[in-house]
Amino acid sequence: MTDGFEVPGATATGLLPAVVARVAALADRLGVPHSQVFDVRRLSVASGVPEVVVQALLSGRPAGEPDLQTRFLQRLDLLRRTRLKPNGRRYTQQEIADGAGMSRQQAGALINGDRRPTMEHCDAIQRFFRVHAGFLTAEDPEALAGALQRSEQELLQQLADRERAAAAAARSEDPFEQLLQDHGVRGIAWRAAQLPTDQHRDKVAEWLDMLLESVKRPES
Repeated sequence: MTDGFEVPGATATGLLPAVVARVAALADRLGVPHSQVFDVRRLSVASGVPEVVVQALLSGRPAGEPDLQTRFLQRLDLLRRTRLKPNGRRYTQQEIADGAGMSRQQAGALINGDRRPTMEHCDAIQRFFRVHAGFLTAEDPEALAGALQRSEQELLQQLADRERAAAAAARSEDPFEQLLQDHGVRGIAWRAAQLPTDQHRDKVAEWLDMLLESVKRPES
C-alpha cells in the first residue's frame, strides 16, 4: 500500500493490443466503422484517460503513466466535467461531499489536490458518480482496456442478436438450424465465447460432459 492506494503488480499494457484487435474484428464483422468503436472522446469519457493518451495507446505508442495522485486528479476532473446534474451543471463540492459521505473540507482538499485520497475516498466518489470500481485508480492501459471490453460486450450482443434473427428466418427452411435453435446451442456458444481464455472454455466443456454423464439414463 502507498498513501492509501494499492499499487498493482502488473498493468494491462500487454492486454490492450489483444482487446483492440478483438474489437476491430467484431466491428468489421458487423460492419461498424472503426471511427465509431474507437472514438477517442467517447473512450476518454468512459475510461477517464485523457484523449491524447487514448490516441497514443490506440496507436501502440507509449504515453507515460502519471503518478497515483495526478491520475486521481485527472479522473476526478473528467468526472466533474462529464457527469453533470440533470440541469446540465456541475456538482458542487458540497454536493459531492454529501453524496460521498464526507465533509466539505475533505471534498475540497481532495478536489484541489491538497490531500491524497484513500481507497475509501475513491470508492465513495465512484459510487456518487455511478462509475465502475477502479475508475479513479486504474492505470491508463488498464482503464482503456476496460472501456474497450465493455464495447466488446456490446458488439458481441449485437452479433448474437443478428445471428439469432438470421436463425429465426432460416429455421423453417433448414432442419439443422431448427435443431440448434430448439436445443439452445447458439446461446451456450455465445456465452462461452465471452470467456477470456481457452482454459475457461475448456472448463465449460468439462462441465457439460459431467452434466451429460449425470443425466444419462441407465441402459435397460
